[in-house]
Amino acid sequence: RGDMAFAGKYEFEGDENYDDFVKKIGLPSDKVEMGRNCKIVTEVVQNGNDFTWTQHFPGGRTTTNSFTVGKEADMETMGGKKFKATVKLEDGKLVAEFPNYRHTAEISGGKLVEVSSQVSRLVFKKQTNQPT
Repeated sequence: RGDMAFAGKYEFEGDENYDDFVKKIGLPSDKVEMGRNCKIVTEVVQNGNDFTWTQHFPGGRTTTNSFTVGKEADMETMGGKKFKATVKLEDGKLVAEFPNYRHTAEISGGKLVEVSSQVSRLVFKKQTNQPT
């Protein structure tokens, strides 16, 4: 399937195994609580194989990763660690090897589903007509 339409703004909807995941990546406890209760908005800009992936956290903090599928890029984790990764496309999913986990992202039923090492599954619903 060549369905790679990731572009859009997605609002955090729910998670599975969040606690296990944040422990595994070593997120500080204040960030864990913030992450659990906050409405993260993920904004994806896509131009062919070029992506800009931005996560907006309450309070104005953002994390942005820009990458081209198949090329090594400088990336940053939610916790602020910098690393190099090559994002690949496998079965319509974007796949990246982060330092402590494997991260996949796909569009499923109009929602952005991000899975980290199969430990945590985050689901984001697409925002509609929201002022920016």
